[in-house]
Amino acid sequence: MVQNVASRAANGEKTMRTSTMQDAAQAISDQDAPARLEAAAETFSAVKKRLGQVIFGQDDVIEQALVTLLAGGHGLLIGVPGLAKTKLVESLAIVLGLDTSRIQFTPDLMPTDITGSEVMEEAAGGARAFRFIQGPVFTQLLMADEINRASPRTQSALLQAMQEKHVTVAGARHDMPRLFHVLATQNPLEQEGTYPLPEAQLDRFLLQIDVGYPDLESERRMLLATTMGEESRASRVCGPDDLLEAQTLVRRMPVGEKVLDAILRLVRAARPDSEHDETRGLIAWGPGPRASQAFMLAARARALLDGRLAPSSDDVVALAGPVLRHRMALSFSARAEGATTQGVIERLCASLL
Repeated sequence: MVQNVASRAANGEKTMRTSTMQDAAQAISDQDAPARLEAAAETFSAVKKRLGQVIFGQDDVIEQALVTLLAGGHGLLIGVPGLAKTKLVESLAIVLGLDTSRIQFTPDLMPTDITGSEVMEEAAGGARAFRFIQGPVFTQLLMADEINRASPRTQSALLQAMQEKHVTVAGARHDMPRLFHVLATQNPLEQEGTYPLPEAQLDRFLLQIDVGYPDLESERRMLLATTMGEESRASRVCGPDDLLEAQTLVRRMPVGEKVLDAILRLVRAARPDSEHDETRGLIAWGPGPRASQAFMLAARARALLDGRLAPSSDDVVALAGPVLRHRMALSFSARAEGATTQGVIERLCASLL
């Protein structure tokens, strides 16, 4: 009895000592956080600058792509051919020091072409066994080019890996790398022979990044830089550990009540059951709670990229389009009247924020 009491007391003291040590470590970490945030901001400012020397006239696209990675999410790039979407992903991988793969989606692409498959091998002694050969999805930064050209079955294989962070082949689970990000592309012009992504799968992309045409001056610089002399190439600025550290800091960054309220007001006003005057009767389906989560992470990531220690309402306004565009749809009557999703989002931001 005495021994049991003594043992429980010793265990309790040990637990208390462990808890105290953890609290002290957390306090040290908290004190250290501002300096680490500033160092990460400086690193990714250099990353952004280096990308801007290779990709011309797409500053917003570069920023949103970096926000996607810093927030630990996946991005959907939509734009016509020739706007440097592929080059952006390749340059991101080089500048961040990430392993990368590219999958060109076609109607005949099979799920095993993405995830990998098992092959039978025969040992020297005659014994036979199956061995799993990893597919291109097992990488740190994956470019899914023209994702809407593959069948829904193949799309689901990739999107499951995006959400679950693992694939299952022949009943065996295979985990993705700790750093795993997908940047998928779509061509908004050609719809023949395509399979549009379902709404539930679109929701798995943190941001929809619309890639537009460069302005006149940027296109002039691009012409001179790519057709005269040696073309500028991306070079490594940081490594995977730096990105992991930044992602950890993003999740620990404080968010003020004002920003939190702005996110909730905006997301809830973009739903069909909202009583907001700006959206009544305009929305067929709207964003779920995952949109609020995306706002929280993306706003923090944008603040870090801008060298700030906390996000503001301006971040919410700047990210409203990329976060909400693919998570809501207008009613038939709204489309008949010429309303656009982006226009409705801008009206909501103007009235609520």
